[in-house]
Amino acid sequence: MTNINYQFEGLETVIDFIRWGGSLFTRANLFFGHGTDNAFDDARVLVFHALHLPQEVPESYWQARLSQPEKQQVTELFKHRIETRKPSAYITGEAWFAGMRFIVNESTLVPRSPIAELIAKQFHNWVDVEKVTRVLDLCTGSGCIGIASLQTLPCAEVDLADISSAALEVAQKNIDMYGLNEVAHAIQSDLFNNLDGKKYDLILSNPPYVDQIEMDHLPEEFQQEPSLGLAAGQDGLDIVRRILAEASEHLTEDGVLIVEVGVSQYYLEQAYPELPFYWFEFEHGGEGIFAIHKSELDVFQDILNERVKP
Repeated sequence: MTNINYQFEGLETVIDFIRWGGSLFTRANLFFGHGTDNAFDDARVLVFHALHLPQEVPESYWQARLSQPEKQQVTELFKHRIETRKPSAYITGEAWFAGMRFIVNESTLVPRSPIAELIAKQFHNWVDVEKVTRVLDLCTGSGCIGIASLQTLPCAEVDLADISSAALEVAQKNIDMYGLNEVAHAIQSDLFNNLDGKKYDLILSNPPYVDQIEMDHLPEEFQQEPSLGLAAGQDGLDIVRRILAEASEHLTEDGVLIVEVGVSQYYLEQAYPELPFYWFEFEHGGEGIFAIHKSELDVFQDILNERVKP
């Protein structure tokens, strides 16, 4: 790693430190992709966290001068980010998704799914948001997708299911933070295994979908996320195959399944050329999210069962 000089003489204002942090991060060849996509924004996250500032502040705040202890604290955060290559969200213990703040730690992925855009656009009319009463967020991690979906589904309750008890502890903290215990429920389950008899109008999932080649070449920042939430076999479809085979049994008659598979979209289309996946397009970046109706899954149920890996 390039030698980094952490001396901050001459730096005074919020914008001074953000600009400096961006330069440090660029020089250190950090990787971005956990809520930010560039060095400047990543530095802003850490500066604002140190100064207890909200995400958006008046323009005048950028010229506010830091006290000596604040300067030292910001510098320590920059140093920690560079020397550990830990995503800034893990350093601050929080991330933003669909306009909401979520608690995160190393037991959960950092929220970044394009499903946030689907929530904002009421799922592009794939469901009647006024009639959805039961939602499942499968492989929930921090609970961000399921909890955020309640913003646009006013009559719904949501189950947040994950195999990881450590991740569910984080999800429960987010449920508690928003006072949602009556409508959001954390459930430990290996996919649908502990959901016997439950049926949902909408199943949302951002499951593990990273193939082996990509896992072997992940940047250090991504290697600090739980592999349980990323790795999904040689082609990245081990978990998605199970979801496709088992989802229909847990969908209501008009139910819809929406799943993120990212760059594994290509492999999925090759593996299931018969299935009528609908692929969403996104204005703000992102790819590889499909929707499919229960009725369509039912038509191909025999094929879906056959293609699940043992």
